[in-house]
Amino acid sequence: MSSSQNFIPQRIVIASRESLLAMWQAKFIRQQLMQLYPQTEVDILGMTTKGDQILDQSLSKIGGKGLFIKELEQALEENRADIAVHSMKDMPMNVPDGFELAVITEREDPRDAFVSNHYQHLEALPSGSVVGTSSLRRESQLRAQFPHLQVKPLRGNVQTRLRKLDEGQYAAIILAAAGLKRLGLSERITALLSPEQSLPAVGQGALGIECREDRPDLVALLQPLHHQQTAYCVKAERAMSRVLGGSCQIPLGAFGEIVGDTLKLRGFVASPDGQRIVNATLTGAPEKGEALGKEMAQNLIAQGADKILADIVPASGW
Repeated sequence: MSSSQNFIPQRIVIASRESLLAMWQAKFIRQQLMQLYPQTEVDILGMTTKGDQILDQSLSKIGGKGLFIKELEQALEENRADIAVHSMKDMPMNVPDGFELAVITEREDPRDAFVSNHYQHLEALPSGSVVGTSSLRRESQLRAQFPHLQVKPLRGNVQTRLRKLDEGQYAAIILAAAGLKRLGLSERITALLSPEQSLPAVGQGALGIECREDRPDLVALLQPLHHQQTAYCVKAERAMSRVLGGSCQIPLGAFGEIVGDTLKLRGFVASPDGQRIVNATLTGAPEKGEALGKEMAQNLIAQGADKILADIVPASGW
């Protein structure tokens, strides 16, 4: 702490979306900062983003997950906030000029969760059952493995999605386990899906702290919250996704984990209907994660990922 001793501010303002989960994440970071720097006042600036407002269309149709980020970055730009806390899986693959991803926190459970009031696991769902998910990544994997199920869009915050399940609109829904656990809703998890069943989203389970690039004082201040092993994995996943033009308009997943002293990276690209899937697994040194991610992307392209992507987003320049 001594290196940043001179830079400890009197007050830090955290920009956050106002959903319960986003506020939980902001409060979690606030608590950690207050423990590290008890003399600093840490406040939260709650904001409603465009992504929170448009709930009647799928994210892939209205501009992607960046809709959850832009207003928060504007607050940083206008000095209304010092840092912004994001779910890493909502972070666009390219951080805009003038901003910096200062910290990647230790990962919560990265897996997807199967939630149902009547069935114990995906295999138990009768033919024609409706499964809700907001994610093309989950949808493509579900359609590939369970073509007899109906997959329908599911938007809204965690509580809204659970309410729709409880109302009987869906036989089951798929959510990120991390969000349920953070909100104290672990008991709603019927089964956890292994990465083999549902490969997680890029960055799933990790939080990112963003600040302006011209704030090295803040970057130094935040370093105790950075978790290097998680960062190696998430940076590898993001490197793969970046090469492939990853956004929520593209069904792709990537998941890195460190086993012993080796980073194991798995990735896939699929057509939304699950009819075409290419996947790969690579291993390497954790500190070479970004290079591994780029290699993974080239491996998938060699298997035809570029052709799958060209059919999904013909305007993307493939």
